[in-house]
Amino acid sequence: MAFTPHGKHLIAGEWVVGEATFTSSPAHGPAHEISVGTPTHVDAAVQAAEQAFWRYSQTSRADRAIFLNTIADEIDARAEAITEIGTQESGLPEGRLQGERGRTTGQLRLFAEHIVAGDYLDQRHDPALPDRAPQPRPELRMIQRPIGPVAVFGASNFPLAFSTAGGDTAAALAAGCPVVVKGHSAHPGTGEIVAEAVQAAIKACDIPAGVFSLVQGGKRDVGTSLVQHPLIRAVGFTGSLKGGRALFDLCAGRPEPIPFFGELGSINPMFILPNALANRTEEIAKGWVGSLAMGAGQFCTNPGIALVVDGTDADTFTAAAVDSMAATAAQTMLTDGIAAAYRDGIIRVSAASGVTSLVQGSAGAREAAACLLSVSGDNWVAAKDLHDEVFGPLGIIVRVSSADQMLAIAQELEGQLTCTLHLDDADFATAAALMPILERKAGRLLANGYPTGVEVSDTMVHGGPYPASTNFGATSVGTLSIRRFLRPVCYQNMPKTLVPDIG
Repeated sequence: MAFTPHGKHLIAGEWVVGEATFTSSPAHGPAHEISVGTPTHVDAAVQAAEQAFWRYSQTSRADRAIFLNTIADEIDARAEAITEIGTQESGLPEGRLQGERGRTTGQLRLFAEHIVAGDYLDQRHDPALPDRAPQPRPELRMIQRPIGPVAVFGASNFPLAFSTAGGDTAAALAAGCPVVVKGHSAHPGTGEIVAEAVQAAIKACDIPAGVFSLVQGGKRDVGTSLVQHPLIRAVGFTGSLKGGRALFDLCAGRPEPIPFFGELGSINPMFILPNALANRTEEIAKGWVGSLAMGAGQFCTNPGIALVVDGTDADTFTAAAVDSMAATAAQTMLTDGIAAAYRDGIIRVSAASGVTSLVQGSAGAREAAACLLSVSGDNWVAAKDLHDEVFGPLGIIVRVSSADQMLAIAQELEGQLTCTLHLDDADFATAAALMPILERKAGRLLANGYPTGVEVSDTMVHGGPYPASTNFGATSVGTLSIRRFLRPVCYQNMPKTLVPDIG
């Protein structure tokens, strides 16, 4: 089933044409004319979301679960067409898009199951104590309630799982909150066909049309007007540190500030401890390069640096990483702009003091070749440019002087999505010293693995201290992500029939 985008916005059940258009830039296949979003489109979508909230927030958990499952069904019904337009726009291989679609529908179904169970509401009950002296206690109930319309920004690197009906949208809808999506201009057709699936589910389940809208991008004023709209109660964002911080500041500067749940950037360091390095040198080097180069390095959890203690084992590790990376083929990047930023990143990082180029990565108009660099621990600490994420397949081997310097560098790290330990039994003492440091630095800690690949589950944390995210107490992946769009309400002496979701 082929899909040809019509390029319109979906606003409260109506497909709306914009006055201006932009031309999509697919990696291959035909380009399409897409309507440019405006603040007027944003206002119409948000006003409709506010009106829909009063009914949708009162729906039962069972009804919302049916709605989430129906969205998943409608996405699956468009599977082939989604894969075709998704690969055209992003350049990602078919297998990756199929897997990402499965992740997208899987998290919708998981969230449906989770809200029916009801544990996420964290219900608490203090019975009345009328005879308590010196003061009686009233009956108190606490339950989590939806906050209102949520703005969601589509991500460039996950056209399905972090975009139109991705994790932020699924979490907000599960919580009982309407959603206004700002589509990403890198994959507008993919956003449109997924929006069609959501719209079909809305009709099938008799959900208010304003519960979901998609406003295509094209200009920055769409995003700024969305986060500044007085009826928007929270924002979900996955993207660059610069763009995310600008939106975060706008949210904080509103007359009524709102939470901005931004996942921004991370270098995801790997600490390869001495005994693991000696015993599994080549295995770890090949695994690291495979993780680093996967998907042209365009993952939030891409492990950008590997720390090893200087010496002969470090030499062997470096040689194995060079061989593995040199054999890695160039890959298509998501957009021309991302490829250009990758080229600039290579130049910037390579120019830092003490950096040695091991594999010279490069990128054409939209192609990226993996890049491998090496630097001492002292020079890494001194060169702050080396601490910033380069979005793409660029890895840095940091050769530290000792395990003590490894701990010192851990202390220097900014907030991360992940930190990884490669260790054998004999490394446990060093690992134990690192653990309290890394717990403060990252949302997810791994042992003897690689961070690319995020499980959608009850236990997953995809977030971390700034700049990994703007809210260290939240996650954008897993069932806990629903809590971002809820707030606690206490009901005092309230008749049970008036307390929602009680059970």
